[in-house]
Amino acid sequence: MANTDKKEQPQNRLRIISWFIVSGLFVLVSVLWYLQVVKGKEFAEVQVFQSSRSVRIPAVRGKILDANGNPLAESRPTYRLCLYLEELSPLFKKAYSIAMTNEAERVLKQYGRKLSSQERQLISKKVRYWVASNSIYRAGLLLGQQIQLNEDYFDKHYRERLAIPMPISSELTSTQMAMIQESPYIPPGVDIDVQPLRFYPYNTIAAHIIGYLARNDQPVDGEDAFFNYLLPDYKGVIGIEGVFDNYLRGKAGYKSVMVNNLGYRQSESIWTPAEPGNNVVLTIDFKIQEIAEKSLRSGFENVKGAVVVMNPENGDILAIASSPSYNPNDFIPRLSSQQMAYFNDSNLRPMINRASQERYPPGSVFKIVTALACLESGIDPNEKYTVQPDPSNPSHGCVYIGNRKIKDTAPPGEYDLRRALVRSSNSYFIHCGLKAGLKRILEMGNRFYLGKPIELPTGQSDKGFFPDENWIKAQSQRGNRWTDGDTANLCIGQGSIAVNPVQIAVLVSAVANGGKVFYPRLVQRVEPMEIGMSTGKQLEFPTRQRGLLNVSAEHLQFVRKAMLDDVEDIEGTGRAAAVSGLKIAGKTGTAEIQEGAVTVDKITWFASYAPYESPKYVIVVMVESGVSGGKTCAPIAGQIYRGILNLER
Repeated sequence: MANTDKKEQPQNRLRIISWFIVSGLFVLVSVLWYLQVVKGKEFAEVQVFQSSRSVRIPAVRGKILDANGNPLAESRPTYRLCLYLEELSPLFKKAYSIAMTNEAERVLKQYGRKLSSQERQLISKKVRYWVASNSIYRAGLLLGQQIQLNEDYFDKHYRERLAIPMPISSELTSTQMAMIQESPYIPPGVDIDVQPLRFYPYNTIAAHIIGYLARNDQPVDGEDAFFNYLLPDYKGVIGIEGVFDNYLRGKAGYKSVMVNNLGYRQSESIWTPAEPGNNVVLTIDFKIQEIAEKSLRSGFENVKGAVVVMNPENGDILAIASSPSYNPNDFIPRLSSQQMAYFNDSNLRPMINRASQERYPPGSVFKIVTALACLESGIDPNEKYTVQPDPSNPSHGCVYIGNRKIKDTAPPGEYDLRRALVRSSNSYFIHCGLKAGLKRILEMGNRFYLGKPIELPTGQSDKGFFPDENWIKAQSQRGNRWTDGDTANLCIGQGSIAVNPVQIAVLVSAVANGGKVFYPRLVQRVEPMEIGMSTGKQLEFPTRQRGLLNVSAEHLQFVRKAMLDDVEDIEGTGRAAAVSGLKIAGKTGTAEIQEGAVTVDKITWFASYAPYESPKYVIVVMVESGVSGGKTCAPIAGQIYRGILNLER
């Protein structure tokens, strides 16, 4: 009997399992029968009247960070008040029905005819606008502001972008957000939409480096060529935003919106999520950048000039300022007519990066190069040269090249090389430069890579101009023979030479660091927005040494000591840059812009480095229309040095 019970137990379990399997199959077959037979016709009709729309979703743009991680450009969420037209569809139908009835009766009674199809379409259009406008007006009351709906804007959105929400108010404040969210009654169709928007937290600071964006919704390489709708997106135009746009902009996403036969949205699903862009990390130190910009603007009102602060040991740019500046935030969403007029001002030219994009004569700053050329040619720096007084201005010197008189800002008297650098004597450097020879000066200028591209990754780099023997020969063949007068001009940084402040910063860095010429470095690396993200590998931009001066260490030290005396000596032209507790070596420069024989403007300079014993900072200041390098630019440099000292303390 016991054996019989044991045999029946497994059989009972099998019956139970079989019963569950059969029941499950029955339920599955029943559901399939219901969906295919009972609801099949309904689903087929829905399929006929539905279609999908593809929508491009912009990615969150990567940040632009300074060397310490401070965001100079970032994306922040912006909250927009939007109108979802599919939610107004029942109101459209109801209002249309009432309006059609009333209008049909009026036309029949007054004209004895029925409404035409064109009249029906016009009524439908007017009714939709009236319903939407009413909803928006009530939303404006919640926000405490009057919002008017443009009829043409609404009609275009209804015809072309019905499946996506229509923005009616951008960048809601926190107070307005609270009003909407806490209201017991939200107007039909009104809701809040969140979109990432580019934001520059420090406004004009570092604007020329950062660049700006312009509206561009179109797909980029690697994306689908066709989208039904493209949500607002931007593309970098210039600066880091422009040059590194491919890294910053990320990869756009894609979603599908299901719409009915009228075009109203029924549902949506994201097929490919957007991938955020990468961050670009600069060598810029925001605090030094801020000091440089404030100091430059303190020179005088509407100052036109530039400042470059560089680390002489590796060529890293710590600050690069240009004035007048602009606010990159003004370009989003678009410029106003007043802003456009400012940007197009032919005198101020705020869009030009004067630190790297313009060409200027270096004036007496170039005497650093002339001095090294003279020393390398074997000229004794202690040899005396007597500067003759200018007959028309006896308190100043002059020198004659043939019948041409070249004025000197230094007084007449005896000069050696050190005193000539300190007093910035044109007469001495023309005398010694002609003695050393044009070839020596050209060779020395080439060692600093003057007239060569600086390869600054901002799209705003000008290589300037520096003559070479081939160019001089070509000019001679055209009838423009090079003369001693041309060499005299070159010796004092005038004539056939043009540089920008970044090139002068590279030049002074090479003198300060013992002869190493670096490419200026502005970008350290490109990195994923968040650690562990798979949007891309970290891309490094290492320091690049361009060459060596191959100049005697003794000669470099001589020039460095003379530059120190230019700031510390009682005769020095750069005394206004002096800062207590800091040894600064510098050289002033004042170049004249002439039209014929008339001086129409001046370009003033102060190029320097500090501390003298162990250089950490090179500061170059250039100001258009200044008084002189010593009176206009040296005080600005001194102000920047004081600011940096305060940071270090």
